[in-house]
Amino acid sequence: MQTRRKFIKQTGKGLLVTTLGGHLLDTQNIWAVERKESLLNFKQEKLPYGFGDLAPYIDERTMEIHYTKHHATYVKLINEAILAENISEPSVEALFKRMANYSAKARNNAGGAWNHNFFWENLTPNTIAPSGKLADGIRASFGSFEQFKEQFTKVALNQFGSGWAWLVDRMDRLEITSTPNQDNPLMDLASVPAKPLLGLDVWEHAYYLKYQNRRQAYIDNWWHVVNWEKVTERLG
Repeated sequence: MQTRRKFIKQTGKGLLVTTLGGHLLDTQNIWAVERKESLLNFKQEKLPYGFGDLAPYIDERTMEIHYTKHHATYVKLINEAILAENISEPSVEALFKRMANYSAKARNNAGGAWNHNFFWENLTPNTIAPSGKLADGIRASFGSFEQFKEQFTKVALNQFGSGWAWLVDRMDRLEITSTPNQDNPLMDLASVPAKPLLGLDVWEHAYYLKYQNRRQAYIDNWWHVVNWEKVTERLG
């Protein structure tokens, strides 16, 4: 009589199995699970406030759609791309440093997933004016907080099409830059590679329900909900 293992080996059409305590284990499926767990994985961070908490500056419906539809889709698609392309970078930062090596799907959705987690942290219903090292850095780099706001607003307003405006720390000096689509300053593709401190999403889906084509009004109101404490924390 054939042993169970011999029988399976002959009839399993290449399926690798082993026995443990009398039970059959599919080692191909085990390998697939281990492979998945060993790869990079993006997560959608929970919002630190409710969808309606930033109103009237950012309306509840926009926040709900932006978070549950747009952001959630970026997270889903980048994790699909990681599996399909066998992306084995040890961290998100490492991935961004080698982003040019990967597909447009990986680039766009990795950026979209990370940028939005970063963006939600930028926002708060209880904004407090910048102080300390951040305020000093803004004055040193831009002359005054008002001049900084003017320059940042101009960059955000003039970003053609979809993209982001950023306040970054570049070699211990604050600068303002922008990126197209879902790129960010951490990517090797960025024109100004730097450490992002503050980011503003100027894709139309971020503001169109409330502001339609009035990006200027959206930017002007966004200043009322900036989380300067988080920006200060990032500056270190």
